[in-house]
Amino acid sequence: MNSKKLVLIFALTLAVCISAPRAVRAGGASPTTTGATVRGSVRFEGKAPAAKAISMAADPSCAKQHPSPAMAQEVMADAKGDLQNVIVFVSEGLGDRTFEAPSQPAVVEQKGCLYEPHVLAVRANQTLEVVNDDPTSHNIHPVPANNREWNKAEPPGTKLDEAFAREEIAIPVKCNVHPWMRGYIAVFKHPYFAVTGKDGGFDLSNLPAGTYTIKAWHEKLGTSTQTVTIGANETKEITFVFKSM
Repeated sequence: MNSKKLVLIFALTLAVCISAPRAVRAGGASPTTTGATVRGSVRFEGKAPAAKAISMAADPSCAKQHPSPAMAQEVMADAKGDLQNVIVFVSEGLGDRTFEAPSQPAVVEQKGCLYEPHVLAVRANQTLEVVNDDPTSHNIHPVPANNREWNKAEPPGTKLDEAFAREEIAIPVKCNVHPWMRGYIAVFKHPYFAVTGKDGGFDLSNLPAGTYTIKAWHEKLGTSTQTVTIGANETKEITFVFKSM
């Protein structure tokens, strides 16, 4: 075979390889050119219950970290009704799509003898890094219904790694040393979730076009559900409203 034929065969082979479609690696919400977005806000309607002061007198090392009393974080709404610590997520509509867990850990800190953040969302099998930033010992004790329960002591200045294998919304977390310490960890098998901040906002981006059931979960106010149909490159805004129970 002469050199001209060899060059022609090589060029044709290279063209086929370049034009062949590439398999999309399962994982997080991979960037696409047709991703849709559901965004919006979560609001509290009515008069929010007054936050209760937390007594940390049982452990002076905790109490002295708070010049003014720490307040319970059960219902956190501002004067406009923006509601914090609500988990908004896709509960139905993704079919049999699968996603790999992120390589980066999710982090929860024990700081001022409180959990930061108070509500955390992670992926199934994602590493959860638990950090003790306090000068006192804690133990972190998640109480799941659909995952393995564990209870680990954590001396000051240390951290530990754990993970949850199955989806669960949401797992209560407590500290047996400091009974006022309460938090929640939600576990998802997909990347389409958000936890609202002070402005009550959420953004579920890069969704495939389709019809989805979107849920909003709050530790005290329950769950609210909406159905959204969204096309490629479309953005829809929705609002969840919770009322005092």
